[in-house]
Amino acid sequence: MHSSTTLTTNNRIEIADILRGFAVMGITLIHFIERFSLNSFPEETSNFLLFTDRVIWDSIFFTFSGKAYCIFALLFGFSFFIQDNSQKEKGKDFRGRFAWRLVLLFVIACVNSTLFPGEILILYALLGYVMIAVCRFSTRTIAIIAVILLLQPLEWGQLIYALINPEYVPIADFDAPYWEIVNTAQKEGSFLELCKTTIWTGNVANMGWMLLHGRVTQTAGLFMLGMIIGRSNVLPYSEKNIKLWVKVFIIVTISFFPIYGLVALLPDFISREALLVPSTLLLKSLANLAFTGILFAGVILVYYLTKFGRVLHQLAPYGRMSLTNYLSQSLIGGFLFYNWGLGLYQHTGITVCFLMGIGMFLIQLFFSRWWLRSHRQGPLEWLWKKATWIKTGKG
Repeated sequence: MHSSTTLTTNNRIEIADILRGFAVMGITLIHFIERFSLNSFPEETSNFLLFTDRVIWDSIFFTFSGKAYCIFALLFGFSFFIQDNSQKEKGKDFRGRFAWRLVLLFVIACVNSTLFPGEILILYALLGYVMIAVCRFSTRTIAIIAVILLLQPLEWGQLIYALINPEYVPIADFDAPYWEIVNTAQKEGSFLELCKTTIWTGNVANMGWMLLHGRVTQTAGLFMLGMIIGRSNVLPYSEKNIKLWVKVFIIVTISFFPIYGLVALLPDFISREALLVPSTLLLKSLANLAFTGILFAGVILVYYLTKFGRVLHQLAPYGRMSLTNYLSQSLIGGFLFYNWGLGLYQHTGITVCFLMGIGMFLIQLFFSRWWLRSHRQGPLEWLWKKATWIKTGKG
């Protein structure tokens, strides 16, 4: 591959669309084997399916769980930089429009959360304002803030407090009762009953889970890291950028394995739960970040340096319509698995759900390619853009 293939006809950086498509593909597979946050599985009697279920579950979670969302968050920050920089070059300030754009995203995400209680875009809509706050800072300052956030300051605070106070006992899994209510609505409720439950209880459960698993500070840090990637112009093809991504790939690969190995060793050395829980989360978070780096840099290098880049190129339309594809799968997944639809959670094991996820991905991929032959954007992307730039007065 070479530099002329990194841009589409709309002057988009194609590798960004490919990475976004790769991330949404991973999210789709995770959602399907989880039955869209409905972790209730029929009893499997086939030894072969028991084996494939375990292999698929472990493989997909190892590869994509926490990492696909990290890539998605990086590219959210990257996209903000591209939009902000484009307006700045025209002498305009994009920050006010982006604040309004986040309001629109919040509304979209709330609608989607009634269909799927594992919604991530509400968090994006709330945390996106940090980019407005820091976008005029120097790259060095943004990098320092991003590193602090990515190192999970809340968990460090919890760890230090536990060391100071031997009586401290963390409140673990406070989101669990809310998930029980949501799962009951998924299994037994009508469409309207599910919507009424998920719009509040589902979001409380989801936000509680993300807070417990360090996703809040991590996501804000990744937004900022994505902005830095945009500022540094390291995604387009160049020899300098290729050397950079090779270095990144080597560093994160060397870092990942010892960090990942330490996670399993911690219980042998730390018995107190108040210390073990935040320590484990810290290491898991760092391991996820390292593996995200492996995937991110790996996709870039494979795309630019190997013949397999032609295969990755097929993901670009899917990534360009990431919002449409991400939101439409919630409606389709809910219909397939929840009680208000076909209720397939009662009959489909992990292997079958995985195959359904691949089918969903392929259908959306072909639809994206077909749609973009005659449109510049996906339908929801177009609607979001139009609403973002709606005229508010004479100007």
